[in-house]
Amino acid sequence: MKKLAIIGAGSMAEAFISGILENSLIDRKNIWVTNHSNQERLQTLSDRYDIRTTYNLHELFTDADIVILSMKPKDASTAIQYIREHLTEQMLVVSVLAGVSMSTIEMLAKLPLPIVRAMPNTSAAVGKSATAVAVNHRVSPQQIETIKNLFGTVGLTTFVEEEQLDAVTGLSGSGPAYIYYLIEAMEKSAVEVGLDKEMASELIVQTLIGAAEMVKNSSKSSEQLRRDVTSPGGTTEAGVKVLEEHNVQQAFISCIKAATDQSKKMGAALRTHLEVTK
Repeated sequence: MKKLAIIGAGSMAEAFISGILENSLIDRKNIWVTNHSNQERLQTLSDRYDIRTTYNLHELFTDADIVILSMKPKDASTAIQYIREHLTEQMLVVSVLAGVSMSTIEMLAKLPLPIVRAMPNTSAAVGKSATAVAVNHRVSPQQIETIKNLFGTVGLTTFVEEEQLDAVTGLSGSGPAYIYYLIEAMEKSAVEVGLDKEMASELIVQTLIGAAEMVKNSSKSSEQLRRDVTSPGGTTEAGVKVLEEHNVQQAFISCIKAATDQSKKMGAALRTHLEVTK
């Protein structure tokens, strides 16, 4: 990796910058970032990480071998059409845009490109993302190794087929929000049963970390681990019965399906818009 050009300067872009620098994957002077118009945000990233920022596209793309598309999905069409004259077939294009297919990116770029489509999550900010990656047939084995190293700086990477990415978006892409929602509920309940909020938060966080480590390191399924701590007539059983009465498990299933469907709809809407405006 010689030079990295990042289009979009939000939290995901910053997570990549932080992870790359922490793992010494590329020199900071070879990381370049731009966005649509938020110069203050670019200055913040420049001050915080001592990287390069610019609105000069020639300067941004010269000698760049990897381009990361990290703008909002709704801005993808405008942004890719704006930069496409600076793209070359030798550049590896990495997209973290939910719902935007590789074929759509090629259609917008009007160029046959090696494309990586990835779905990280916001835990990339602490190096704990669960990232699913799909590649097209133009991506070389050497570029795949580069991608493994790149996403390895922000967490776990799994390669999937592109058609699975909508489901990944619904599951792990949006997943942190579901966990935060659960934590919110646990914090509110802690206060209602008379616990100090700060102390309760520490207990909740450690409980979640411990449960995740158990699932990760145990040969038992999550269902069996739950059964192991649910003694007949005990406190856990009483709590789980309430969750079952409120169909909480089915609610989570419906939640993930809804997020998956929304990812599909976003991609379909963009493709339809492109067909109409061709």
